[in-house]
Amino acid sequence: MVDEHGATDAFKNRCTNAALTLESCARHFIERISLNESNENRKDNTLDVWLREGPWTPDVVISLSNLHSVRPWEPGLCPSFIDGISLVHLPKLPLPWPAEAVGRLDRSEGLPELVWLRITGPIEVDAVATIVTVYQAQSDYASSVLR
Repeated sequence: MVDEHGATDAFKNRCTNAALTLESCARHFIERISLNESNENRKDNTLDVWLREGPWTPDVVISLSNLHSVRPWEPGLCPSFIDGISLVHLPKLPLPWPAEAVGRLDRSEGLPELVWLRITGPIEVDAVATIVTVYQAQSDYASSVLR
């Protein structure tokens, strides 16, 4: 993702904020996963993961676009509990990647900053992308009250 406004560390900060939001999702379930792949254009490739704990907590949707890699999972296992969840910023060269990310992709000068999503449990989600968005809805209880 290229920051159009040139803000230093904008994508890194976006990844950090998304990771902080996901820290509270360790007890959620994967409700649904959707993968849309275009053979013609990587920019059209998206992975969406819906997380839910219950009516008392907000649902969360993780959306990754411009996928560089995604590990397939067993369809039909949803809903499935989450053992662990992490979202890691992967900077472009010459900055180093975390040790566990080394070797995931061929790094070159043209490779942009990336984000790496890992979810562990009965369903393993492992994806690297250029764009990340995390949506957090109101809980069912909060949204059932008129203001």
